Amino acid sequence: MIHNDCIFGRVEITEPIILELIKSQALQRLKGIDQGGCESLYVCRTVLKNKLHHNRFAHSLGVYLLLRKFGASLEEQIAGLIHDISHASFSHSIDYVSGDEKSQKEHNHQDSIFDAYIRQTEIPKILTRYGFSPKYIFDDTNFPLKERPLPELCADRIEYSLREALVFGEIKKEDAVKILKKLTVFENQWVFSDLPTAKGFANIFFKMNKIYYSGLSSAIMFRTIGDCLGYSLARKYINKKDLYTTDEVILRKIKNKVKKDDKLKILFSRMNGNIKCQNNFEKYDIKVFVKSRIVDPLCWHQGKIKKVSDINKKWATVVKEEMKPKEYFLKYN
Repeated sequence: MIHNDCIFGRVEITEPIILELIKSQALQRLKGIDQGGCESLYVCRTVLKNKLHHNRFAHSLGVYLLLRKFGASLEEQIAGLIHDISHASFSHSIDYVSGDEKSQKEHNHQDSIFDAYIRQTEIPKILTRYGFSPKYIFDDTNFPLKERPLPELCADRIEYSLREALVFGEIKKEDAVKILKKLTVFENQWVFSDLPTAKGFANIFFKMNKIYYSGLSSAIMFRTIGDCLGYSLARKYINKKDLYTTDEVILRKIKNKVKKDDKLKILFSRMNGNIKCQNNFEKYDIKVFVKSRIVDPLCWHQGKIKKVSDINKKWATVVKEEMKPKEYFLKYN
């Protein structure tokens, strides 16, 4: 299989189990799920530079390719490829359907259902057929390159930040290539070869978080999509199974009901950015939390491995502040 990727370029994939997993319905579904939520609908967001490379499938394949590039075990490569299988349509917008503040702050719905969800798919049978233990593959603690807690670096975090920075035009492909050339693996940890590259990557991640991951436009997007989905569920325009199809399947069902339901029309207009919204602490309609992300990379410095925050105390302050969920007070016009 030949795959053309916005970060990794033209790559060949020949591993039989990887090819079968890629063809599985569970992984193919991710092609229909926007990486961030639904930027293509929300007009206030930056215009996507390359929509084809901004879905959960492209990201999942990217995590696999990153792990493969740096010599991770086949088991870890597999774990990276399937790590987003349990994402609902519109990605983390699902965390705003229930109204649970904890879910909003942590964006943890996908992780909380991962084991139960993936066991209902064809993935366990594929793994077993090739001699791999589903229990082992599904356990993140076995794969420190793939997944680590914030603010540490992991393949998931490295991949999505570079992909989204590239897609949104914040960096060029050559920038991503240079960053990856300065990245190494040492004792199952991601380590940059020098401080300037580590700090440069950290700054890119910081900017992506401020503008995209936890910015006001994301708060509006998550809240408005969550409200529209929640109302549509309550009115039985969609059902819970629909949430695990694709963005387009749900949109079609909602659009069919918009003309007949005035409240849905308002919610759908908000979701599409046709009803403007601002952050107003004094007078607001609803309070919203958004998960904030930041990284504190390891790097080689004066012959030792250190965190950027150990070398740059200002960065330590940034990390502490950006680890806190962001809070917004939305007022619709």
